[in-house]
Amino acid sequence: MKTVKDYITTIPDFPKPGIMFRDITSVLEDPDGFQAAITELDEKLEGVEYDVIAGIEARGFMFGAPIAYKNHKGFVPIRKKGKLPRETVEQTYDLEYGTATIELHKDSIKPGMRVVIVDDLAATGGTIEAAAKLVEKLGGEVAKIVFLIELPALGGRKRLSKYDVDTVVAFDGE
Repeated sequence: MKTVKDYITTIPDFPKPGIMFRDITSVLEDPDGFQAAITELDEKLEGVEYDVIAGIEARGFMFGAPIAYKNHKGFVPIRKKGKLPRETVEQTYDLEYGTATIELHKDSIKPGMRVVIVDDLAATGGTIEAAAKLVEKLGGEVAKIVFLIELPALGGRKRLSKYDVDTVVAFDGE
């Protein structure tokens, strides 16, 4: 039986020489791969009490929404600045060359809500840390953070050390 890792395509030297790009589109394109990804991510939530799942634009939507549906939970989108129509809170974070800002509707998270954050990739942890800060600004509690893929060498888990973080597949120097 294949695991999620078997469905991930590695593309050497993309987007630049020396980078081993882990492509999840091959997971999404295969019905067995996609089902395995959702199942294995969902298994990381066994025993976790939570009220809602938040996913980060756009790949976090692809994995978070099906898990929310499967568990009869709401799904909260965390989007790039300017994409949400109602009143929002925002969080700016550093990128390799500049900054980015993500937003969450102010009324999406109520004080005391337990939130699971889902995304496809844990690299440096900057985006997820910003998402967690948004949840906390609204009085929510980050119950768990789950990723499909982790690149441990980039230090994201250390940056997120105050949270319960779990991943399905880790590519450490491969």
